Amino acid sequence: MEKNKAPVIIGCDHAAYPLKEIVKAYLIKQGIEVADAGTDKEDSVDYPDFAIKVAEALSKGNVERGILLCGTGIGMSMAANRFPGVRAALCNDLFSAGMSRRHNNANVLVMGGRVIGDVLALEIVKTWLETPFDGGRHQSRLEKFDQMGEK
Repeated sequence: MEKNKAPVIIGCDHAAYPLKEIVKAYLIKQGIEVADAGTDKEDSVDYPDFAIKVAEALSKGNVERGILLCGTGIGMSMAANRFPGVRAALCNDLFSAGMSRRHNNANVLVMGGRVIGDVLALEIVKTWLETPFDGGRHQSRLEKFDQMGEK
C-alpha cells in the first residue's frame, strides 16, 4: 500500500481497545493516515456501533481499507459484511491475512484482541497491507458477491 494514498479507518470495542492503540501507532509510524472510529476507552460498548462506523465509511468510498478489532473478531466480521462493497476477513494468522488479500481482496481486516498477541497482530497488519490482490479468476468470484445484493 502506498503511504498516505488513502486513509485507513480503525475501530474496536472495549475488549480490543489496547490492541487498537498499538495497531494505530504502528500505522502512523508507517506513514499511513488513520481515522479512528473509536472506542476510546475500555468501558463496555456495543461492538456493532463501531463495525457500522468503519463499514459505512468504506461502503461509501470515504476510505480504502478498514481494520476492526473486538474480543474474538467474529461479531465485527458479521456486522461489517452486511454493508455493500465490504469484504471483511477475520484473520488471526499470517496465512489467512495474505490469502484474504490475494484471493478475496479483503478491504477490512478483522482481528480478535483476546485471541492473538500484539506482536502477531502487527505482523498480520503488515502482511495484510503489503499483499496485493491477485485478480484474474478471483475477480469474477468477487463480482458474484455484488450480484448477491441485487437479488
